[in-house]
Amino acid sequence: MRETTAYKVLTADQMTALEQGSFKGAPVDRKDGFIHLSTASQLQETLDRHFSGQDGLWLAAVDLEALGDTVKWEESRGGALFPHLYGDLTLDEVTAYSEVHYEPDGSLRLPVTG
Repeated sequence: MRETTAYKVLTADQMTALEQGSFKGAPVDRKDGFIHLSTASQLQETLDRHFSGQDGLWLAAVDLEALGDTVKWEESRGGALFPHLYGDLTLDEVTAYSEVHYEPDGSLRLPVTG
């Protein structure tokens, strides 16, 4: 069974763009032709690999079912399948978002609704 929620790591400026209507992708997304997303289990590695040392990051929880056929699961690092969004991301598809925070035990705190 495929995941129904994925996560997008955003800078503060990118989060502002999303809040104002839609996010067309980070420079690497636009270069690759799709918006890179990660599942919950892939998220920490994504942060470590691509955002190490950066402050002011945000996480947006994305409803993959709402995105329908614009999401394709494609092979990436180590042969793992990652969700890729072929289109813009809008707040309509985001179920929750928050700044990147870690629990006292060091685990990543995922954004939740409510």
